[in-house]
Amino acid sequence: MSEFLNNLPDGWTIYLWLIFGAMIIMAAVYAIRWAAQNDQFNEDIKYVVFDENDRDKMSPEEFAKAQKVNKDQEALREEYLKKQQTGESKR
Repeated sequence: MSEFLNNLPDGWTIYLWLIFGAMIIMAAVYAIRWAAQNDQFNEDIKYVVFDENDRDKMSPEEFAKAQKVNKDQEALREEYLKKQQTGESKR
């Protein structure tokens, strides 16, 4: 194998780098596409960690938003669980 590599003309490694670079870019695009289709870019997810005990630590507007986000996330969770039970694919 090393004899084969030694007999290759100069500059062949750039093609190897280009191939690996293209593979990395394709993997990144696939991962971003998957994340977008599976609701991974929802910035309101940070409110899911709050509950009734955090009412005094938040403004009334923030607390109301946290409650709404929790309710929406629970509904979305139920929807995904139903899809999973029926065997449907995610989106």
